Amino acid sequence: MKKYNFNAGPSMLPREVIENTARQILDFNGSGLSLMEISHRAKDFQPVVDEAMALIKELLQVPEGYSVVFLGGGASLQFYQVPLNLLRTKAAYLNTGTWAKKALKEAKRVGEVVEVASSADANYTFIPKDYVVPADVDYFHITTNNTIYGTEIRKDLDVPVPLVADMSSDIFSRPVDVSKYDCIYAGAQKNLAMAGVTVIIVKDAVLGQTGRDIPTMLDYRTHIEKGSMFNTPPVVPIYSMLETLRWVKRMGGVEAMDRLAQERAKIVYDEIDRNRLFRGTVVKEDRSLMNLCFVMNDEYVELEKPFFDFATERGMVGIKGHRSVGGFRASCYNAQTIEGVNALVAAMRDFEKTV
Repeated sequence: MKKYNFNAGPSMLPREVIENTARQILDFNGSGLSLMEISHRAKDFQPVVDEAMALIKELLQVPEGYSVVFLGGGASLQFYQVPLNLLRTKAAYLNTGTWAKKALKEAKRVGEVVEVASSADANYTFIPKDYVVPADVDYFHITTNNTIYGTEIRKDLDVPVPLVADMSSDIFSRPVDVSKYDCIYAGAQKNLAMAGVTVIIVKDAVLGQTGRDIPTMLDYRTHIEKGSMFNTPPVVPIYSMLETLRWVKRMGGVEAMDRLAQERAKIVYDEIDRNRLFRGTVVKEDRSLMNLCFVMNDEYVELEKPFFDFATERGMVGIKGHRSVGGFRASCYNAQTIEGVNALVAAMRDFEKTV
């Protein structure tokens, strides 16, 4: 039986990315050595890093004056590293979910933090709109996509201060005006690569302005100066990221990814809104195109497990919702196919007929 992967992360990758990476794991560039055992300073590996950086800049149209860095530690490390490098006196944060809240908490270890707005009281079912970003902050931090609750900011905000964004779960799913941001960071295990590498895009001019003594390993300038080679980088994840970036370019770039994301989401959300058994969990205007969350309607709540079992038997993998929300979550990152979402919708329709 064919499996359809809706895991929230680590998530599915294009099949050709997996196969190409697997071949290099067995024999990297005909060297007779595995990608897993070569030196990161081997002459054959430096071009991998160089091409991956170049493709990120090309696909996102990164302007001059920005650097791309590959690090470990995931977005969770960036929750602390960002303020350590950018926060001088005060920063503002928008609290839209679990990961935004964690980022805010870590920033408080570095300096003063203002929470400009939050949807926590409504279990993060919407993106706050009517808020004012203080003019005296060093930056305004947003989490563009909220994987647990299924909300998304799918546009580049216009704010009067520098903008910082955690784009871990929707980077490369749409065009981004990088010039509006001082820093963008993203764990790779959603749209970019297998887990293990984090991408940071940072404006060079904002670095070295805090006046604090930053530990060497946590200073972005350290890694920029060494081309992400200050310490041993995550070699295999970086290679899988390169293969994914090549795939995105072949598919038509982030514009094509945006069209596919909208098409996939429409198919699933239309069924959620039509099907008498289900309802969405967030306001429609803020629905994520990456993590599509839904639950059973109140009168059918006892059918949650039976539907989960039914869908699992039909090949759906990873659709169980996060415990904070319950119900179901269909994660539709770039590699998700139209066939996959159609299979999920067919399972929803067929289960409805049994009730």
